[in-house]
Amino acid sequence: MLLETPTILIAAAGVFGLLLGSFLNVCVYRIPRDLSVVAPRSFCPECGEGVAWYDNIPLVSYVCLWGRCRRCRHPIGLRYPLVEATTAGLFALTVARYGWSLTALKWALFEALMIVLFWTDLEERILPDELTLGGAVTGVALAFFVPVPGELGSWLSPSVQPVWSSVLNSLVGACVLTLPIFFLGWVYSKIRHREGIGLGDLKLLLLLGAFLGVEDGVQALLIGSIAGSVIGVVYILMARKDAATYWLPLGSFLCVGGAILPLVHRL
Repeated sequence: MLLETPTILIAAAGVFGLLLGSFLNVCVYRIPRDLSVVAPRSFCPECGEGVAWYDNIPLVSYVCLWGRCRRCRHPIGLRYPLVEATTAGLFALTVARYGWSLTALKWALFEALMIVLFWTDLEERILPDELTLGGAVTGVALAFFVPVPGELGSWLSPSVQPVWSSVLNSLVGACVLTLPIFFLGWVYSKIRHREGIGLGDLKLLLLLGAFLGVEDGVQALLIGSIAGSVIGVVYILMARKDAATYWLPLGSFLCVGGAILPLVHRL
């Protein structure tokens, strides 16, 4: 399957992902702080100095500057090159699997959303509505052009056209992923008298269901939940955190589960 796509197109997707990764870093920092992602130009969060273009080349500038601001020498977070490299890799893998197509564009957009939401939840414990709710609406809209996988739409409405079956898969996926988890979280909050699941996580599930549909959305939920539980327990024990009060960034693990699905399945 990987051999069907010319190497030059895969490489081009990787380069584009590398460049877009720089912008995604801007989104990770600014959106949770309600700052514009357009202006002003990139600046050092520590000293406020604007970043020159030659210090803003993805990966290369980080290495040349030894991971430090040119002016104040404050360390630049490792997240910056990680986001750039991850975006490049995921975009290249997406085009390798789906070719140079509208389907690849859909999943590249989805991967970009997963990357930003992963880091905003990990760093700030925030899943911005602009990305979760906006992404869910985008997922439903794209269902008109790129089929959402799943048999549920055809089963519920066998006589409708494929495009409406796709949209139905998207809508039902969003509901099925969200409503049961909301109910379980509500029950948990009544029993334990503490929040069971954050609203941001529920909105993220809307996004996952809208893009992935029911079957693959549930798989993403299972991957994220299991990984979060295992890694969370290990971290709590190693860091000696209080399990009763430590707030696990579940959204980050759900993003990992979501990002994996389009690459391991041909959706």
